[in-house]
Amino acid sequence: MNQEPTNKEQYQRLVGRLIYLTHTRPDIAYAVSVVSQFMHSPSVSHRNVVDRILRYLKSAPGKGLMFSKNGDLEVVRYTDADWAGSITDRHSTSGYFTFVGGNLVTWRSKKQNVVSRSSAEAEYRGMAHGVCELLWIRRLLT
Repeated sequence: MNQEPTNKEQYQRLVGRLIYLTHTRPDIAYAVSVVSQFMHSPSVSHRNVVDRILRYLKSAPGKGLMFSKNGDLEVVRYTDADWAGSITDRHSTSGYFTFVGGNLVTWRSKKQNVVSRSSAEAEYRGMAHGVCELLWIRRLLT
């Protein structure tokens, strides 16, 4: 990998803007999280990856999330979990997503920290994490 340094300030500005853009373009979230790890000492190869993300964005306009304005601020949350979904360690995976006023605002999928003894326990753990964030969002809106 080319370790020649690049303009640090320019790299930080570009990656900062890409981080902001991930709120409406979740398709670039992983790539941006990888390039953001090199904010303090970016190299030319890191800058090339940022340029590749920018080229992708230019070639795929209008592929982001659409936020519609309406008077409704109803908060709706969906959760799910699999039971012992990981073949290697038998941990379950929880997932949830939240809509505010019909607009998708949060989503997450994460392996649970402990092994659940039943599918009900896996679902309960996933729901508990989802409800915590749901309460936070409701409080934030009031």
